[in-house]
Amino acid sequence: MSELVFCKLGGSIITDKQRPSTARPEMIERLAQEIAQAMADRPGLRLLLGHGSGSFGHVVASKYRVHQGIADGENWWGYAETGAVAAQLNRLVTDTFIRAGVPVVTIQPSALARCRGGELIALDDYPIREALRHRLVPLVHGDVAFDSDQGCTIVSTEAEFAYLARALRPARIVLVGEVHGVYDRDPLADKAAQRPEHSRRAARLFARITPDTYAEIEAGLGGSSSADVTGGMLTKVRGMVDLVEQELVQGVHLISGHVRGALTRVLLDPQATGGTVIEKVRRHSAPGC
Repeated sequence: MSELVFCKLGGSIITDKQRPSTARPEMIERLAQEIAQAMADRPGLRLLLGHGSGSFGHVVASKYRVHQGIADGENWWGYAETGAVAAQLNRLVTDTFIRAGVPVVTIQPSALARCRGGELIALDDYPIREALRHRLVPLVHGDVAFDSDQGCTIVSTEAEFAYLARALRPARIVLVGEVHGVYDRDPLADKAAQRPEHSRRAARLFARITPDTYAEIEAGLGGSSSADVTGGMLTKVRGMVDLVEQELVQGVHLISGHVRGALTRVLLDPQATGGTVIEKVRRHSAPGC
């Protein structure tokens, strides 16, 4: 049975976000192998892949404040450098997936996107549709983009997914990151601060989030502990909840790339457990109502 799934490999899992322009090639290779396995085991699976920029694009973009825009007459070097490092990581990801037997085709967002006021307002989806029609795997990524109001901005993979979900209507979205899903507090914060184990309160994983319960957990979500010009976990989860609430996707699954086999399992089984699932609860009227 055919199913279109959007899958993002987060910058936090495919790069070391504490070290500028540092990829995790072994991790990228393993995730590529897991996707190749899922596609082999489920021939009807169609994928749109995306990846974050991690310590490549985010660090440079933050340095030059590219996400805040560049006025006419100012130095646009930061825009060019940010685009270059984003493409550098994408080349590494593309080559790794090709070696793994996954027929990825990079779709460069900066060449297709139009933004206004920091928001993505148009993205030409023709190349993506054609790639899918020919059983290829289109690959997008976080990238720079021109902006009619502020000169330029950054478009995240999640923003690209949100725009494309309206046009392509995927069944599901899978987000692969550093942590196991969505927590009530940053599970990496205490470790990063080197607080002793006995003084830490263990972060609680939300196994399931719905649009009705999102407001209760929003206060516990925050940005990123490293350079991230696209808003971190809060922006990511809020955007995914919106897609579920609007019924543009049936569900979103957030998992950790550190769990071997988790990505293959989730791609093969929409009902797979583990991580965090964002889905919409359909309310049933009581008898007589």
